[in-house]
Amino acid sequence: MDLPVDEWKSYVFQKWSLLPKSIQVTISTAETLSDIFLHSSLLLQPEDEMFLQNLSRGYLVEKDPNAPLFYREEGNKKFQQKDYMGATVLYSKGISHSRPHTADISLCYANRSAALFHLGQHEMCLKDIMRAQMHGYPERLQPKMMLRKAECLVTLGRRQEASQTISDLESSFSAKPTLAAAQFQILQTNLCRLKMKAQEKESLTETFPAALTKALEDMDLKGENGQVPSASSSVSLRTDPLRGRYLVATKDILPGELLVKEDAFVSVLHPGEMPPLRHLESKWDTRVTNGDLYCHRCLDHTLATVPCDGCSYAKYCSHDCMQQAWDLYHSVECSLGGLLLTLGVFCHIALRSTLVARFEDASKVIRKLCSEIRNRDTCSPERETLVQTLTCDLGGESENKGKMLEPPVPGCDLNGKYESNYNAVFHLLPHTGNHSPEHRFLCALSVSALCRRLEAAGCYKPAAAVPPGSGSELDVWGVAMLKHVLQLQCNAQAITTIQHTGSKENSVTNSRQVRLATGIFPVISLLNHSCSPNTSVSFISNVATVRASQQIGKGQEILHCYGPHQSRMRAAERQQKLRSQYFFDCSCAACQNEKHSAATGPRWEAFCCRSCGALMQGDDVLICGSTSCMESVSRDHLISRLQDLQQQVGMARKLLRNDKPERAIQLLLGCQRDAQSFLSGEHSLVGEMEDDLAQAYAALGDWQKSATHLQKSLQVVEVRHGPSSVEMGHELFKLAQLFFNGSRALGSTLKPRGPHLGQKQGRPHLRQLGIALHAIRMFQQDTDKSIPTRPSFL
Repeated sequence: MDLPVDEWKSYVFQKWSLLPKSIQVTISTAETLSDIFLHSSLLLQPEDEMFLQNLSRGYLVEKDPNAPLFYREEGNKKFQQKDYMGATVLYSKGISHSRPHTADISLCYANRSAALFHLGQHEMCLKDIMRAQMHGYPERLQPKMMLRKAECLVTLGRRQEASQTISDLESSFSAKPTLAAAQFQILQTNLCRLKMKAQEKESLTETFPAALTKALEDMDLKGENGQVPSASSSVSLRTDPLRGRYLVATKDILPGELLVKEDAFVSVLHPGEMPPLRHLESKWDTRVTNGDLYCHRCLDHTLATVPCDGCSYAKYCSHDCMQQAWDLYHSVECSLGGLLLTLGVFCHIALRSTLVARFEDASKVIRKLCSEIRNRDTCSPERETLVQTLTCDLGGESENKGKMLEPPVPGCDLNGKYESNYNAVFHLLPHTGNHSPEHRFLCALSVSALCRRLEAAGCYKPAAAVPPGSGSELDVWGVAMLKHVLQLQCNAQAITTIQHTGSKENSVTNSRQVRLATGIFPVISLLNHSCSPNTSVSFISNVATVRASQQIGKGQEILHCYGPHQSRMRAAERQQKLRSQYFFDCSCAACQNEKHSAATGPRWEAFCCRSCGALMQGDDVLICGSTSCMESVSRDHLISRLQDLQQQVGMARKLLRNDKPERAIQLLLGCQRDAQSFLSGEHSLVGEMEDDLAQAYAALGDWQKSATHLQKSLQVVEVRHGPSSVEMGHELFKLAQLFFNGSRALGSTLKPRGPHLGQKQGRPHLRQLGIALHAIRMFQQDTDKSIPTRPSFL
């Protein structure tokens, strides 16, 4: 996903293995990125480009004139089954393959408006109705769609517009007497219903989750930071020979304080499970991917995507987003969709970064790149050409030649300001020497192939600082793109979102954190790693926020987790992952404490003694930790029992999915009895079983038992992830759903129990509302340990 597809990687690695030893040594010992790029690009042969082109053709990214009818018919089947969400996505796929101002696109928009109407998305429905009309929706089908428009307007409280729409409909019916009677009767029936809905609408107020979401989105940084504009005044940028650039607290910081709010310099939506056509049974894929539900520019969630006019892959939340993307980068990327999917997200981000840089004053960055390209001792003709291209026509360069000033901190301007711009992106470290020669060759050859394709298509316009007509301007940006690809392994941020699982009929829904996109955030890249960080990172669309997760003292470093978190991995595993992807050994407090502690393992993986219940200790042979007990057992034996138990729990979950909660409860209770004989009460599987039992009892409407088991699950989650973790927020959110659903069903007789819920006498509704608000607040603040915010691909 981040790197090129396996077929291209295998092809390039084989090409590398067949190179003469002397050429391998030349590339392996190259000291500059320009040398790596130039040597590798000379090795790119026409047959290599042909192989890559054949791989790229496997992705259907062009508009297929036969696809709209297929997707519209498949969407109609979903619509008839009342699967309106599935129908919406399929109609969207049909829209993406349709040309503007055709019957195909107008019919797909109209059908999607009907699905959106049934989903209660009335604003989106109105926009689709307008789009259908704009693209020439047939006159004979207009009345039904206009009636839908009137109902949306009444539901939204826009009565004047609704009255005008109904009046227009009546006039239209009068002009068609053969249709007037039947249609007018339908109109009158629906009009009465619409008026009743309008009265109900007036009594509704905004729900607290929506209000809370808006409050979080509108939160701004406190105080102006003249040094780092995307950070609050509570932090300052420092530099150190060992730690590099980093952020420290300039005053005492309280938990929850917003420290950084930064827009991605660029971001690329992950295609999700989008296999090439050769891996599919049908020519047209009907599965739902991220690309069907999120805007490809701003990453906003949307059910009513607006497609690019030139390709079927890029989709947006609005025409404005589509136009902005086209102006910034998509006019170049549009014809390269298959190639970019083949080369991976990192190559895509590298290209997009250089395209966006065209709209900034990149002259200082180009001079820096020039100094990197020029060899300190000798200068080959190829490098000299690049240097001349870069330094030509920079404006005043001749006067300042040899006098180029460097800022005190890399990435800052001459005034010491560190902004989220291309200058900051350019100065992120690529760690060139840490990457293997094969990996550098793969990246360089991939970027070279991309540059060749851009040159052949004639679709790349250089930055203003690079004069048109120079033969090597694309190579200049090829070197820059290679640098960005290598930077991304250590500096890319995985943009995540929360997705809910389960049907609308479920009283309690699960959720999971999923990776949505990859982006570059130059300010967040300043944060160093800790396996037990003092901040949490969350995302709203393509905006990242960093908040303090604990109290941070003045002068203390602001720390961030790159993925390996102490609550998910042991120290040895964390060190291996950090060393392989980020090229350093972690010496944070969590790693030091674990190194000096007894090797008993984390509590959520602990086994207990079957005789006395004490924790078992040891390696291959476990011995009871109680001095008065001599019980011992093989670790392999207990692991075998754990695996058998996990299979039984899996069977219970399958029964739950198949709407057989009674049988699932019987099986889970048996699993619980078995677990008590060898698993610690804080073992993660014990918590999972409590969670499963909560869902099963909720399905039966036994809210009290459901809440009891969910509160036991909370205790296990808190032990492993901490009281302020996103995992704790997820569980609290489910508990809040139980309280609301249970109170509604049982007349407020469901009462919270347990130490987490604050046993105070008083009004149960207010107490439950407070719990729910707290749950949702935590639920919306994603920590960075569930999914690495710096993506792992090794």
